[in-house]
Amino acid sequence: MSRIPLSKLLRISRPRFWIYTFGPYIVGLLIGARNLDQLNDWRVIVFGLFFLFPANLFIYGINDIFDYETDIRNPKKISYETMVQPDEQRVLTKIICLLSAPFLATLLFLPAFAMWALVGFIFFSFFYSAPPIRAKAWPVLDSAFNILYACPAFFAYYLTGGENFVLSYVLAAWLWTMAMHAYSAVPDISADRQAGLKTVATKFGFQSTLMLCLIAYALSAGLSFAALSWLSVVLGAIYIAMMWLSVRAGSEEGVLKIYTAFPFLNMASGAALFIFILKTKFFA
Repeated sequence: MSRIPLSKLLRISRPRFWIYTFGPYIVGLLIGARNLDQLNDWRVIVFGLFFLFPANLFIYGINDIFDYETDIRNPKKISYETMVQPDEQRVLTKIICLLSAPFLATLLFLPAFAMWALVGFIFFSFFYSAPPIRAKAWPVLDSAFNILYACPAFFAYYLTGGENFVLSYVLAAWLWTMAMHAYSAVPDISADRQAGLKTVATKFGFQSTLMLCLIAYALSAGLSFAALSWLSVVLGAIYIAMMWLSVRAGSEEGVLKIYTAFPFLNMASGAALFIFILKTKFFA
């Protein structure tokens, strides 16, 4: 059986994207906690570790296992990321299971809604790439399954004692993650069509996808206004402006130049959200 060195496992887990699971987790903790002392709970620390390396190895490891046939045709997988070879797939599956099992074993020690949020995270992360659903091959469903990145926030909220289920806030988070996914697919429209891959962006095309992203960000900002007030307006305006600039760019190459700033904007937005909640809830 092939062995996979730790350095390759780290590359498979995409460290540059860890913030997309860990960030929502931290924000969810703050929203749910009544006081900062609640963050000393052993479960908070344990799942903080989970939403770093293990959770991301789960997301992207499963992706790489089921995407081999398309990855071998993608030069980016060789030059920018890393390939999981067929003889490595079985051992990678075992490593993912071994790393995930201890965390899943704590399900019985979790509040009921936290448990279901974690189950949701596992479900959406697995079936985004894996059959029989393989959501990434179904336009629109591929973006909808990106709610997996909001699930750590829902989980953390209920873990620290959150009780309310506010549909408008859930929809705001869902729309935000859908727009994030759809926008990421725009620079790859031509390459995906040539490879026969179906995405939300190949279905709706360049301009329509960007306009849908713009609308999703606007709706998300509106739905979250009651909780975030001026911050939702500022962040919504920034993302709407980015979508409009992308439309004006007029080409995938033009969007790609703008898109290079997208991960940094997401991280800055997460930091702003963290500071806003910390200040208004605990230090007002």
